Amino acid sequence: MNFNWSELAFGSRKPLNDLKATFIAAPRELSTKRFTQLIKEYLPQGNIVLGLAKEPFVLGFEGQPQFRTLQVRDVQAIIDKVHKAGTKHRIYTLNYFQRELPFILEKLKFNQVLLVNGSWKQTFHTNTAYYILANKRIDYAMLSPFADETEAKAYEARAMKEIGAAHPFKPGKYTETQMAALAKEVAEYSFDYSFQTGVALGKRTSKTYDLLAWTYNKVVPYQTYAMHHGASREVNFSPPHDLNHYDTVHAEVELIIKAQKEKIDLSGTTLFINLLPCPMCSRMFTETDINEFVYAEDHSGGYAVKMLEQAGKTVRRLIS
Repeated sequence: MNFNWSELAFGSRKPLNDLKATFIAAPRELSTKRFTQLIKEYLPQGNIVLGLAKEPFVLGFEGQPQFRTLQVRDVQAIIDKVHKAGTKHRIYTLNYFQRELPFILEKLKFNQVLLVNGSWKQTFHTNTAYYILANKRIDYAMLSPFADETEAKAYEARAMKEIGAAHPFKPGKYTETQMAALAKEVAEYSFDYSFQTGVALGKRTSKTYDLLAWTYNKVVPYQTYAMHHGASREVNFSPPHDLNHYDTVHAEVELIIKAQKEKIDLSGTTLFINLLPCPMCSRMFTETDINEFVYAEDHSGGYAVKMLEQAGKTVRRLIS
């Protein structure tokens, strides 16, 4: 049976509540192998209600292949096979818009909730849905979207190839506005769902900039690592901006590493970035030959502005 929250919200919820089910909150895409693993583990415990997002991507990551949501067509064959086998418990689906998850957790009754890593923007414990689970004392578990490490790495390779095809950045001359837009676009290479950061390094020539390098905050040791093993911030309930628990190499550090490897001269360059550098990165930049920083969003109360300006750098905010 298929449920739709738009109908349950204003109708009887008893048919679903009576299932006493395990709820898989609308996840990012899963392989058939991983979905089968979850079914084998949780179906013997009781009925399963599989959430399905009405949007094709995780909210806030629209158009990004590494954040596609699971669609029923991806797993329908497995669901049909389970039902034909005449198992004691069954798999139901619940369609909803992702913004409706807090209302679903508040109004419906589930035995437990399963959360697939990478199915939301920012850390889960900073979202409203987490506080509802905590207040209602509903058991929940956070799970990998991958069957194993081999699958996780293979997924990264496929996604990166698709991302690269969509964003084939090339050396050339760019206006200031284009450089700022490029930094924002570069961020979409990142698999960090807490925040994606991108930078573009340019050398001014008259009214344009020669693009020298671009980087993003890269999850290490491979991009799907945090999704597979659990994001460090979520495992440790880290607050926003806490750098003690982090899964990526900052985009700024990646740039310095790239400049060193490719012997890029930083003298007289301008760094465009979608997020003002954190305190640690801003202190690092005081020791470089980059002389100008152009950013879009603020961070850490503007600490980097003061630090960089005291080091003789020019800092500007460019709002598109």
